[in-house]
Amino acid sequence: MPQVNVGQDRKPKVKIEIAPLAAGLYFVATPIGAARDITLRALDILASVDVIAAEDTRTARHLMRIHGIVVGDRPIMAYHDHSGPAERDRILNHIAAGKSVAYVSEAGTPLLADPGYRLGRAVIAAGFTVTSAPGPSALLAALTVSGLPSDRVLFAGFAPTTRTARRAWITELAECQATLAIYESPKRINGLLGDLVNCLGEEREAAICRELTKKFEEVLRGSLAMLQQDLADRTLKGEIVVLVDRAPQAIADEDMMNKALARALMNNTVKDAAAEVAKALNLPKRQVYQAALKLERDG
Repeated sequence: MPQVNVGQDRKPKVKIEIAPLAAGLYFVATPIGAARDITLRALDILASVDVIAAEDTRTARHLMRIHGIVVGDRPIMAYHDHSGPAERDRILNHIAAGKSVAYVSEAGTPLLADPGYRLGRAVIAAGFTVTSAPGPSALLAALTVSGLPSDRVLFAGFAPTTRTARRAWITELAECQATLAIYESPKRINGLLGDLVNCLGEEREAAICRELTKKFEEVLRGSLAMLQQDLADRTLKGEIVVLVDRAPQAIADEDMMNKALARALMNNTVKDAAAEVAKALNLPKRQVYQAALKLERDG
């Protein structure tokens, strides 16, 4: 039976035998930097599954060596961006034969900007079990240290690589009432910042998080214009997460309020119409109620 060493990385103190896992696919989150960020459950799964599929088999083997997990004679197979139906069928065949399969991305949580999505859908469609062993995530780590609102977040993934497509993509997100989370390459970060300033304005607050949990972790916070200026003469390295504050709410003017009231008064009392519009436009209730009374008097 496979074993996992628990204790110090170099000198394990305790060896615990792990019971075999049921057949199915186990998505395992792996560290985005610090190797010790992996969870105990993830180690249990990696120690006991029958088959290991990995976005990068070298990274997976290295991580398992660090934590004293022996691969032994268990198959360890590659599944990445260029994998197709044949590789997915191999994994499905293992599960159909009653085996447990762990899938680990190169770093972070599988399915977030990761090739595991199609694999997960295929396993679900075949009627097999899919289980998550949650853990490290660049998205959540960046959100935690950004200082930006976290009650509503839109994970937008990687931005398009061409300027025209990127600006159209940003424009679609411009009015979103949620913090935007974007993954970006160091080579394209300056282009992305320029397009964010162009499409969202200079004053929108943002944070640039790179090398999270690693030795050279850095978080830059400020307006988009300030960040663009700060990075103009810098060449960044490492994985980058860009977080952008939500769009400011538009301030309704008198004309907008009156038009909204006119529509609301068609099917509501003055009181209910005023309450509905005040909430929708984020305006003082008394102000809207007085306007509703005037509209009703004026017909």
